[in-house]
Amino acid sequence: MAKKSKETPLMQQYNTIKAKYPDAILLFRVGDFYETFGSDAVRTAEVLGIVLTKRNNGSSHTELAGFPHHSLDSYLPKLVRAGLRVAVCDQLEDPKMVKGIVKRGVTELVTPGVTFNDQVLSSKKNNFLLSLHREKEKFGIALIDVSTGEFLVSEGNLEKLIHIVHSFDPSEIIYQRTQALPEQLKNRATFKLEDWAFQYNYAKEKLTQQFKTQSLKGFGIEDMPLAITAAGAILAYLIEDTHHNLLAHIINIKKIPDDEYLLMDGFTLRNLEIIYPTSKEGKSLLDIIDRTATPMGARLLRRRLILPLKTVNDIERRLHLVDFFNKEDALKFEILELLKSLSDLDRLMGKLASERISPKEFGHLRQSLINIRKIKELLSPKHDLLAWIKPLNELSELISYLESHLNEELPISIAKGNVIKSGVNTELDALRSLQNKGKDYLEEMCNREIERTGISSLKISFNNVFGYYIEVRNTHKDKVPADWIRKQTLVNAERYITEELKDYEEQILGAEEKISILEQQLYKETCYEAMKYIDLIQENSQITAQLDIATAFSDLATVEGYTKPSLNDGYAINLKEARHPIIENTLPLGEKYIPNDIYLDRDSQQILMVTGPNMAGKSAILRQTAIIALMAQTGSFVPAKSAEIGVLDKIFTRVGASDNISAGESTFMVEMNEAANILNNISERSLILLDEIGRGTSTYDGVSIAWAIAEYLHQHPTKPKTLFATHYHELNEMAASFERIKNFHISIQENKGNIIFLRKLIAGGSEHSFGIHVAKLAGMPSKVINRANEILETLESSRSQKASKKIKQTTEKNLQLSFFQLDDPTLESIRDELNKININALTPIEALMKLNLIKEMVSA
Repeated sequence: MAKKSKETPLMQQYNTIKAKYPDAILLFRVGDFYETFGSDAVRTAEVLGIVLTKRNNGSSHTELAGFPHHSLDSYLPKLVRAGLRVAVCDQLEDPKMVKGIVKRGVTELVTPGVTFNDQVLSSKKNNFLLSLHREKEKFGIALIDVSTGEFLVSEGNLEKLIHIVHSFDPSEIIYQRTQALPEQLKNRATFKLEDWAFQYNYAKEKLTQQFKTQSLKGFGIEDMPLAITAAGAILAYLIEDTHHNLLAHIINIKKIPDDEYLLMDGFTLRNLEIIYPTSKEGKSLLDIIDRTATPMGARLLRRRLILPLKTVNDIERRLHLVDFFNKEDALKFEILELLKSLSDLDRLMGKLASERISPKEFGHLRQSLINIRKIKELLSPKHDLLAWIKPLNELSELISYLESHLNEELPISIAKGNVIKSGVNTELDALRSLQNKGKDYLEEMCNREIERTGISSLKISFNNVFGYYIEVRNTHKDKVPADWIRKQTLVNAERYITEELKDYEEQILGAEEKISILEQQLYKETCYEAMKYIDLIQENSQITAQLDIATAFSDLATVEGYTKPSLNDGYAINLKEARHPIIENTLPLGEKYIPNDIYLDRDSQQILMVTGPNMAGKSAILRQTAIIALMAQTGSFVPAKSAEIGVLDKIFTRVGASDNISAGESTFMVEMNEAANILNNISERSLILLDEIGRGTSTYDGVSIAWAIAEYLHQHPTKPKTLFATHYHELNEMAASFERIKNFHISIQENKGNIIFLRKLIAGGSEHSFGIHVAKLAGMPSKVINRANEILETLESSRSQKASKKIKQTTEKNLQLSFFQLDDPTLESIRDELNKININALTPIEALMKLNLIKEMVSA
């Protein structure tokens, strides 16, 4: 009969703890290392790139991977960013003081969306956990950043959910085990919760308990049952699953407004490089304009860029504050210096509530509150800033309390002691006095024993094994008094203790232990006192974040030469000498960006058809128009000589071409998906950027689709403002038939077969795309260039004009037939119209026109 495998005591302890955290990587502290075992070890070694070995486990072996405990801050973030849940299991006892197995326990369960660890978190970005609850086609959505206490909810369809995910970029998504996760979210870190966590009554009870209210009416979410259910599941996850039940800093829950912000889909955020650059070497708009001094300001700026305002008064309020600091340069410098020394108040409140705040961080909090008081004093004489200054809380009582209770210099850990000030507690003062006098007492005892015995080299020392002892060299051991007790024999010396030394040891060691216990107790009381002010400190954090952005935008405007935009409720965009902030900032030293004027409205110049060669700057002009409008509605000055902007409610882009191979989509399918999203969601305040639409397919198909889309946008009742960059010069002919389509091109200069890019936008269409010239600039062999020119001449000489003529004829015919109006839009006429269609003979442009005809018949 085979022997049964026997586990070592250490592995028994490991397996017991691991059973409580089956879905997490368990980092098991063994001596100076964090070890992982079995499948955890295999995954850890793979993610961290460390050696995978094996360990004897009784009569068997198990995989092993580990790293030094002091490297936790380097390795833990890598595991969490890989989407893993990590349970940190520490030694809860001093191994030197324990016989047998050391007591161990999980001190922190870190997941991608739930952590207080500074090394895992980014100071400039919220770390949101998103919860989903679905009923039919509607979603309840809840977002929380447990490190800052921000709690947000919403409800809506799949499109709304995807928009929120793109905007807030959650690090982790939790959802109901019995429900399917939408395909668009499956590339994110997720975790399934049991059904009991998604119960409305349970959720409502959890939320009212958390906020200490009888209902949720005060938060404006009472009529959002799906959102409430999702929010309750978040609390269940925090408290029951990850054991984060100290949540006193979560004092509010807010509804994400549906109609206050300019909307941008994921395509637009990516294409305009708002938050992330499209290449590793590139820069995003956020990289360029972020001059904030505080973590709170950096996170708020990121939020503002993703969710710009669309109410003129609210935008003007932000711009006014930037303008104020532009005019008060000396004051701005003083405020900036104070802001730079503010700590991350939001995350300090999270650590305070969760009992993770260190004494050193308490010192940072104290200094931050003092600096906020100074900021308020500096701004108070400025009466036009009263609305900004009034909400700032001085918190003088808390500052005085911290100054009177905590020492000036504070250690990283309470265990190091010397945190509580003298005079706070009489017992602590007495124990410290005993401890301090002890050194003098030992010195006096040593001198006394030297005089009594005549042993000049005698010394009194201490170690953890024997405590205090008297050490005498062997040459003097014949002088040792009879009342000394031998404790240890060394090669060259003997160690002794006396009754007096034992009594002193009991006193002094007892004092050290009592000091440690008492100081920790007093430190906890200090934490509890500070927790009474959490809501006021969070309010201060919000106001200082807004002041931070205003001073940062003022500094940006001054250094980069940005001007104050004029926002209105009209529909026109009028930019003079506009520049692209990202490209301008990354140009080689000495090279200047060429500015351009842009004018768009709904009445006379709705669609600009922009032609010109590659590398001439068409895409830059499209992007800079949207970015300037976005910056203005964020509350920033803009890179232009002047900017008058009718507020936008949506920005759509179809810029660049890229395959979505992982989803099995070609360049053309991606392009058509993005174009369809635009055409189905346009409004009268939309701005649309279309760059090389239709180039993912054959030339004639591409021209047909591009033409039909431009025509659709022109004829649409909302008349959305559109910038249309294209290589299809046939589209220039649209200006003759559509009154609000205007042709523009990027100018170039030809000189003896070479071209110079002037990057200036001027009226009129371009006749050539100069692709061969661009190939020449790229270093293509001259033999290839010459042959390409020969082929181009042959093609141009033989090209038939029938195609463009036919398009023009069909356009005029369709306009004459009033495709967008019908006299008798009945079901019978729709059926007749459908029966007339020969699908096999229908061109793309005719198909789109027919579809539009039927749509108009239905909506008439």
